[in-house]
Amino acid sequence: MRRLLLADLLKWKEQKQRKPLLIDGARQTGKTYLLQKLFGQSFNNVLRIDFLESPEVAEAFTGSLSPDDVLNNIELLTGRVFDPQTDLLILDEIGECPKAVTSLKYFAEKAPNMYVAASGSNIGLLDTFPVGKVEQHNLRPLTFREFLIAANEPAVLKAYEEQVNSAPAHTKLFDKLTDYYFIGGMPEAVSTWFSLADKSILERIEAVSKVQADLTSGYLRDFGKYSGKVDAGLIESIFKAVPSQLSLVIDDSVKRFKFKNVHERKSRYQELESGITWLEKCRLVLKNYPTEGNPRSPLGAYKKDNLVKLFLLDVGLLNHILGVNYKEIKQQGYEYKGYVAENFVQQEIVATGIDPTFSWNDARAEVEFIISNQEGNIIPIEVKSGKRTRARSLESYINKCAPLKTIKLTGTQGSPKTELKNLVFPLYYCEYAIREHILK
Repeated sequence: MRRLLLADLLKWKEQKQRKPLLIDGARQTGKTYLLQKLFGQSFNNVLRIDFLESPEVAEAFTGSLSPDDVLNNIELLTGRVFDPQTDLLILDEIGECPKAVTSLKYFAEKAPNMYVAASGSNIGLLDTFPVGKVEQHNLRPLTFREFLIAANEPAVLKAYEEQVNSAPAHTKLFDKLTDYYFIGGMPEAVSTWFSLADKSILERIEAVSKVQADLTSGYLRDFGKYSGKVDAGLIESIFKAVPSQLSLVIDDSVKRFKFKNVHERKSRYQELESGITWLEKCRLVLKNYPTEGNPRSPLGAYKKDNLVKLFLLDVGLLNHILGVNYKEIKQQGYEYKGYVAENFVQQEIVATGIDPTFSWNDARAEVEFIISNQEGNIIPIEVKSGKRTRARSLESYINKCAPLKTIKLTGTQGSPKTELKNLVFPLYYCEYAIREHILK
């Protein structure tokens, strides 16, 4: 299973001097697999310590945090010899050991030639953090492109990478997109689906659903374990409210998150803020901020914390929590469920490094996403999940804001290479629409 972030890690390795790597991400997004199995192949030896699995290894960081002293202690505790010139040291679940987090500062300052990589699923909750002393990356669930790579169907992947605009390509790619809506991008769910390719469809569905149920249960358990001073019950209420509120959208845009009736005796943003922030820091929810009027760069100036849309980290988990079955998705029962496509687009945008995202509304018009390009021009993106592609909200935005270009993502084949100003893409080409027509 390839991860696109690997290219950035290999560039890091080639630097003459480097800060320690820090891979952040929600639980079970494949951080250990990326570092140990994929990235680790480029090293003579990999020494990995997991503070959650082996908490006793934290003793290596109880005294001096000098890199030499820490390495000597790790060698003694693990019984493994480590060569700082050629080997990779992985500090997994580093959030479990605050002193190890602090040690990254000293690795950056005193051992910039060493290969040190850390990872954790609760990095955002840390009280102290070595600001400016690490090269940080966020690992999300597999994107649609990574999902296609995992599918191991070269012809389909080739059509995707070349953005083929043909009926056969659309049929194949849209079929894979609807699979992705059900499976999502959590590595274990994706691996399970493709490893059971020779089994019946019912067996594959049941196996993936079991993985998704276990992942969801794991997140719920974590709320109590890592909530700290935040009410774990509040976190759980908000987490469950995100899918339920998204599902209220039929053939319309996702609405702002409503705070009333989410948790007992709480009805205002200030009362839910701690739980929302906790979920965001743990990468379990994604934020989108609505704007009005004629937005200008920087979009961050329009952010109002109490006016926010919330999406789930993974569209597969979203459908699982809501009980949307595979057959319903494949029979295009999702066509009027715009929230599924919108959650998918939110994930694809965030995977390009844009986080949080922004949207636009004016009277009865709503454009799902707006993104600022390199020159500060605001590009609107309208999402139409079904075959009805008339974009009245986008027309309203054009009339009021006169954008340099527009992008429409639809459930139809589209025509990505025939229009320069008002671009139309199939939903599955979302990543290319963003990277090539906004961020480039």
